[in-house]
Amino acid sequence: MALHFLTGDATAARPGDTVTLTGAEAHHAAAVRRIRVGEDVTVGDGRGAWLSGTVASVAPKEVTLEVTSRADVPAPSPRTVLVQALAKGDRDELAVQAATELGVDAIVPWQSGRSVSRWDGPKVAKGVARWETIAREAAKQAHRAWLADIEQPSSTRDLAARAGSARMLVLEPTASLALTAVDLDPADDRDVVLVVGPEGGIAPEELDALGAAGATLVRLGDTVLRTSTAGPVALALVNAALSRW
Repeated sequence: MALHFLTGDATAARPGDTVTLTGAEAHHAAAVRRIRVGEDVTVGDGRGAWLSGTVASVAPKEVTLEVTSRADVPAPSPRTVLVQALAKGDRDELAVQAATELGVDAIVPWQSGRSVSRWDGPKVAKGVARWETIAREAAKQAHRAWLADIEQPSSTRDLAARAGSARMLVLEPTASLALTAVDLDPADDRDVVLVVGPEGGIAPEELDALGAAGATLVRLGDTVLRTSTAGPVALALVNAALSRW
């Protein structure tokens, strides 16, 4: 069975070279997946390098692979970006996992006005690291050549500034415009940014600020989706509109 590991060794490797998995990646390959010498695997660096190879040696802390082929996958354009409001429990983490599996290119934690969860002080670095781990594991599961970037938390003001240079779509159940009615031209290389609010929805003053900055309010349907569901559903529609699917 083909496996996908993300490792910096893949950056310059070519057929005939040997790459080495160490640390957590080697442990996962050797102890969890129990790969064996002679087994075929796939390896990526998370930045487009996609290698196929054969396992040459296996040890608990080091696994070596002989590269048999290489492909370089170009970065997606336009990029898709999920702005996910911080949410209680694991709902924001579920959104990160699903969106990564669906191919999102970047995820932005949003400290919205109605977010129950708050990232303050040391919680910021801890929260970003947690989302990075979730995205990394989801990317491996989905065999993605490009790993989703987890950005630093943004405020509503930060999002408003971003709206001027991107196609920002704010998910709002009361919006008159359906997401499926938005014309998303794949030839337009501006980021497509999907903004998802917390459990209590996006505050009116935040909707006004984002709308005034150039964002478009859109709805998904006649029902109200959970914050963990809305982003991935919207991303699926955007993938189809951009001919990524």
